[in-house]
Amino acid sequence: MAKSGRTVKRSVKVSKNERTKYLIWSIAIPVVILFIFGLLYYTTDFSYTLKSWLYTEDAGEGHSSGEHEQRNVDLMTKHDRYVYGIDISQYQGDINWIEVNTIHDKFPVDFVFIRSTMGEKAKDKRFAENWKAAESRAKLRGAYHYFRPNENSKKQARNFIATVKMKPGDLPPVLDIEERPRRQPMDSLKVGLKRWLDEVEQHYGVKPILYSGDSYFTDFLEKEFSDYILWIANYNFWVDKPKKHWNFWQFSERGFVRGIKGPVDLNMFKGNIEELEQLALPY
Repeated sequence: MAKSGRTVKRSVKVSKNERTKYLIWSIAIPVVILFIFGLLYYTTDFSYTLKSWLYTEDAGEGHSSGEHEQRNVDLMTKHDRYVYGIDISQYQGDINWIEVNTIHDKFPVDFVFIRSTMGEKAKDKRFAENWKAAESRAKLRGAYHYFRPNENSKKQARNFIATVKMKPGDLPPVLDIEERPRRQPMDSLKVGLKRWLDEVEQHYGVKPILYSGDSYFTDFLEKEFSDYILWIANYNFWVDKPKKHWNFWQFSERGFVRGIKGPVDLNMFKGNIEELEQLALPY
């Protein structure tokens, strides 16, 4: 039998029970999503994480090693009135200190910061040898402690003090804070940071340096810790000069220094060598 060519529409009946379920799910899913986002916002400061996603301080991702080198050289040439240095840890492996002289074969390495301790008990495996070697190379050296927010601040200070034996001419101790606390509010973390800084200052007789990421410092620490010498990490390709509140600027994590295998962090001090020496422990 021939078809008429017309399409017959059949109505699909939806039960009242199915409509109710659909309505409940259409409301429940957005509510759950909003609740999760709200929980993240108030417990982990999701706004800070979101800002980090949208504006990363490491805006150098996607650039080739040659582009990183060119950017580093251009930046250091532009600020040739400043002095430059590196920071290292056990992750740099065995360093041939005799060859550690210049950055990208152009700029003298005038200072070295060396990781010493982490948290309450941990010690950098290569700190002792790096600390001694840096002194033998007649470079300004400094030690830094990686602060763990969920561990006792006074025990962390004692770990640093027991590990780092400083001499006149060494750069001030450094507190490195990068992590958000998981089990305490930011206000409690700030109290812990201040306790570490005060105890270390009392022991060595010099005010420590504070190291942090640019956004981290601006969002959480600037109000209470603006009177400290500030060392900021910001690798953004489009930042071409230190801001007013930066004393040290870690501007790249992809520098080249002979004697060190692989990339190394690069830093500039906003001043000349005499001004840098004035920060050191007095003779």
